[in-house]
Amino acid sequence: MTNAFSTHVLRDAYGRHPAGVVFVGAFVDGEPCGLTASSFVPVSLEPALVSFCVQKTSKTWPKLASSRSLGISVLSEGHKNAIRTLSAKSGNRFADVTVTTSDQGAVFVNSCGLWLEGEIDQIVDAGDHVIVVVRLTSVTVHDEEASPVIFYRSACRVLAADIDSAG
Repeated sequence: MTNAFSTHVLRDAYGRHPAGVVFVGAFVDGEPCGLTASSFVPVSLEPALVSFCVQKTSKTWPKLASSRSLGISVLSEGHKNAIRTLSAKSGNRFADVTVTTSDQGAVFVNSCGLWLEGEIDQIVDAGDHVIVVVRLTSVTVHDEEASPVIFYRSACRVLAADIDSAG
């Protein structure tokens, strides 16, 4: 049985799966550079691998792809408003956003609960995107209690309080 659907229907369907939001950044040509992704996935413990997807039409990805080291900042509740700026197609993505650059050139958004640093391990062609697999070189937990921002139905949201499963 074949079920025909449009890209609009598929985008809406994919949007019904909540996903965390990360910022991927590096210091490129003398300034911070980066993009947001809601496709971040832990891949492997041994070796330590994570992945994210990037549209092939991205103008930022070609700059990051040649970086020695990438920083992945897991954005939290305090970044809900900054996500719009960090993911803008034009203008200063770093307006009102404070970042830190590692010795290896990875760029991180400050006040995140988690920073991951790594090197590109492989890039896999996948339709209108590429899947970027990153081999981690550093993991820094800043705040055990940080509540992540999630992307759900085309909007950034924060998690609700835990549901009491005993009640």
